[in-house]
Amino acid sequence: MNSLDRYMARLIAVPLFSTLVIAAMLLILDRMLRLFDFVATEGGPVSVVWRMLANLLPEYLGLGIPIGLMLGVLLAFRRIATSSELDVMRAVGMSYTRLLRVPYMYAIVLAALNLAIVGYVQPQARFQYERLRFELRSGALGASIKVGEFTHLGSRMTLRIEKSREKGRDLQGIFVHAQTQGGDWIGVNAERGQFFRTDDPNVIIFRLTHGTLIHNRPEFRVPRVLTFSQHDLPIDLPKFESFRQRGGRNLEFTLPELAKLGHQGQTVEQRAGSRAEYHFRLAEVVSMFLLPLLAVALGVPPKRSSSALGVFLSIVIIVTYHKVNQYAASVGALGRIDPLIALWVPFLAFAALTFWMFYTIAFVPGGQPIGALERVFGKAAKLVTRWLPGRRRSDASA
Repeated sequence: MNSLDRYMARLIAVPLFSTLVIAAMLLILDRMLRLFDFVATEGGPVSVVWRMLANLLPEYLGLGIPIGLMLGVLLAFRRIATSSELDVMRAVGMSYTRLLRVPYMYAIVLAALNLAIVGYVQPQARFQYERLRFELRSGALGASIKVGEFTHLGSRMTLRIEKSREKGRDLQGIFVHAQTQGGDWIGVNAERGQFFRTDDPNVIIFRLTHGTLIHNRPEFRVPRVLTFSQHDLPIDLPKFESFRQRGGRNLEFTLPELAKLGHQGQTVEQRAGSRAEYHFRLAEVVSMFLLPLLAVALGVPPKRSSSALGVFLSIVIIVTYHKVNQYAASVGALGRIDPLIALWVPFLAFAALTFWMFYTIAFVPGGQPIGALERVFGKAAKLVTRWLPGRRRSDASA
């Protein structure tokens, strides 16, 4: 790698990784607020939020890596174009294809990384995320007992606590109502209480101090009343339903598993859905090899122009292509169109547009693939700038 390649590598690296980090952080912050609200509503520990966000990170990287590659190459070529460095390189005989050597090094490495993420890491992480959601809803993560509210431990016990101190080690103002399968019920009112573990993981001891216990049976004419200074009340922890096996959704299958199910699925719907998800992931990864060409075509502005229209169009194009692929995958999963056609026809159209734009910028003298849009954008900007000062003068005179 010569000095030019190292220079291009530095120019691409900064916006690439910056965009990747910023995009991932924005997506995480957006989901974080909803997860905190969800976990607080379900009464789960706060630490589970970070575990859920960690399992969502591969999904965000699956979209963030292509965007980062696109903007990294685009902003690098835009910089050397606006500073006239590109003209010098072209004058000494360097073609656009030669300048694409380093961008394609990045593309190959990031495409392999993205393939590993969407093909193997993301399905496992998605399953773990769904498992955490299930455990939160079922209470298997140790939902906290809310102070001042009636909490149901299973279907036969109700607990209410007035005050909690020392992170739950000192409970005050306790009311317990429990029923047995034989028809007995117990009501307890105590000043203080504390939970203790036992050798049985399914049973805990609730040690109560200074209270009153009422015990009633169907054959009792009058309920029995007992005052105590200390009483140990065993509590059977509720049994939680186990979570399903991985593979409840196509998102949770790895690429080899999707390829196998696409041919050996038990139903037509399963085969179509597996093939659609398989081709969707491959099309998303393969399209990354087109991004350096598109970035060059959009990153080099017309002469004497510093418009950032290409940056805006690059984001619009890549997000639109991603949404088109998602729609095509959903249509293919329904069996209306063969997934091979539904996913790869949009890819061929995207590839044709990319090659035309790159050919125009690289091999047509004075060619500019978005020149017409640049002119329209420039005229609109001039109209706005002319209208605003006139508007200000009319407001001042009024």
